[in-house]
Amino acid sequence: MGYYDSHYRRARRRSNWLYPAVLGLVVGIFLFAVALPTLINNNLLPYDIVVKQQPDTGILQGFEEERATNPAVETQNLNVNVSTQITDIVGRVAPAVVGVVNIQSQGSFWQQQGSGEAGTGSGVIYKVDNGSAYVVTNHHVITGADEIEVVLSDDTHVTAELKGSDLFTDLAVLEMDASHVDKVVELGNSENVKVGEPAIAIGSPLGLHLSGSVTQGIVSGKQRAIPQDFDQDGRADWQAEVIQTDAAINPGNSGGALINISGQLIGINSMKIAQSAVEGIGFAIPIDDAIPIIKQLETEGKVTRPYLGVEAYSLEDVAQVEWERSLYLPKEVDSGIYLRSIEPMSPASSAGLEPYDVITHLDGNEIQNIIGLRKHLYQEKDVGDPMTITYYRNGERYETTVELVAQDY
Repeated sequence: MGYYDSHYRRARRRSNWLYPAVLGLVVGIFLFAVALPTLINNNLLPYDIVVKQQPDTGILQGFEEERATNPAVETQNLNVNVSTQITDIVGRVAPAVVGVVNIQSQGSFWQQQGSGEAGTGSGVIYKVDNGSAYVVTNHHVITGADEIEVVLSDDTHVTAELKGSDLFTDLAVLEMDASHVDKVVELGNSENVKVGEPAIAIGSPLGLHLSGSVTQGIVSGKQRAIPQDFDQDGRADWQAEVIQTDAAINPGNSGGALINISGQLIGINSMKIAQSAVEGIGFAIPIDDAIPIIKQLETEGKVTRPYLGVEAYSLEDVAQVEWERSLYLPKEVDSGIYLRSIEPMSPASSAGLEPYDVITHLDGNEIQNIIGLRKHLYQEKDVGDPMTITYYRNGERYETTVELVAQDY
């Protein structure tokens, strides 16, 4: 009796979960088949349901059948035009940018003379006249050369003659046969260059095997004055006025072209001025400053400049607290140049100028910085001209007149 009663109770417990399961299944089928479509059609769900559709192969199948029966039906490739203003400019200017090879005689161990390539750089063809082509490059590219070769964009090698070079501006002019020259660069205007505008550098970085290399950036600054120490005595011999760019300029780019977005030459790249490889900072000689030097080198083979005989720096390079404390300048003086040293027997020395004098005016024109001094001296004055200098010493204002003499470079 106990056996049957126990069996009955166990069977009943098993049936307790079966009925709810069956009922839940029936309700689920009903909701999926009836309620869910109704909710979807009436947009009552809190989310969207996207049904992926299979592509219609009817059109493709019809096309394949037509091509099988009619061979004239062909597929066409899609051409994408990737030409831009920059690629057009580079294609137009690149043939005018050349490689420059410095070849020097060298003795072997047995004193037998030979010749070898001492270095390479870049250059820009800026003029063709009477069967001759003229190339501007850097002075340091051709220094010590016994022979110079120009390598055109089509790898043609042409012997070139050095017309003249200038240490201070790092410029040199070459002349060669123009029979293989097809392109001359268009000269631009560096005075109107704006900081932030695009700049493109073309040259031969790291040797001629990378000739015609192009880097793009912007004009990072203009009228930068970079001290140059040529004799490595720790004192600046010159202040190079340059355009600063973040377009990569590497060894071998020296003498190459810095052009604007119109394809015009705005500067001659110079790795020498940088003196060390600094990422994102390159320098170029402004074309407005280069043109008169180029003309003198082309016609005279040297540059003759009016000579003052001072080592000068912009007053803005000195902390303003020192203007009054060390230079004793009155408050109304807010710009000018200070003299670090005076060369003996120079026009400046003869006129009585002394170290730490501060020049504010030349011939009555206000001088803001060292660039203003050079522009006035080299663009407004000639050898033998008098020049009136207004300067401050120990807080007092003075005026003197110098007679400029010539100094060949």
